[in-house]
Amino acid sequence: MKHTSDLAATGRSARRRSGAVRAVTYLGLSIWAVVVLFPFYWMVLTSLKSYAAYNAEYTPSFFTLSPTLENYAEAFTAVPLGRYLLNTLIFSVLTTAAMVVVSTLAAYAFARLSFRGKDLLFGLFLSMMMIPSELVVITNFVTITNLDLRNSFPGLILPSITSVFYIYLLKESFEQVPNELYKAAKVDGTSDLKYLWKVMVPICRPTLVTITILKLIECWNSYVWPRLITDDAAYFLVSNGIQEIRENGFGRENIPAMMAAVVVISVPLILLFLAFRKKIMEGVSRGGMKG
Repeated sequence: MKHTSDLAATGRSARRRSGAVRAVTYLGLSIWAVVVLFPFYWMVLTSLKSYAAYNAEYTPSFFTLSPTLENYAEAFTAVPLGRYLLNTLIFSVLTTAAMVVVSTLAAYAFARLSFRGKDLLFGLFLSMMMIPSELVVITNFVTITNLDLRNSFPGLILPSITSVFYIYLLKESFEQVPNELYKAAKVDGTSDLKYLWKVMVPICRPTLVTITILKLIECWNSYVWPRLITDDAAYFLVSNGIQEIRENGFGRENIPAMMAAVVVISVPLILLFLAFRKKIMEGVSRGGMKG
């Protein structure tokens, strides 16, 4: 009986410790969530304040009793924000589509096809991940300029249609598919492209969805290359448009209108991530497992 009571006491003590650890963990995560989300809350709050109300605040106010949408109306009328959004949408969709096709074909070649020097070539290919992208900007700029593609969508898109990291992620995912399926398909006379489309793509869809969403986010947030290759406002993306808005739109002092423009630009990405967050996590974890 004493032994049984000791075990019960030990179990209760372990449960209390586990509960305390869980409570501390949730408290820490909650505090961290508040810290991470507060800048976005402050951005939205500022965008809902009128210009006069914002300037009348001697100390920052964490809420407003008279929200207004006038800043959002000004964001679309004072500057061509709609055109910036459309340009960014075109650039993001076309670049992502091209990148997915190129990365899928390259990853399939490295994962399934046999050719001389494949391992050496893939090793050299991976070594490119160690080169900062900023180092190749000048080379890309000279190439695009010589091709007379500045201030054009092809000039914006071409340098971004491949990614070493996404090819590596897809290759790891493709290699998890049993090789026996490939051999059986070849025995049946299935071509490599048909096998890729009918077998590999459906099986590895989570990883493909993941790289598609991550590339869309990357394109939407791109700044250095679009800013360098375009000086015509007709081809500005939202990231460059923000600087144009600040300099020639609302002015540096109209912070609420600036925040409204930033909210409009940020919301599509946030909604995209929230809608596909499970797919992203599933694809990343799948690509990170081996065997």
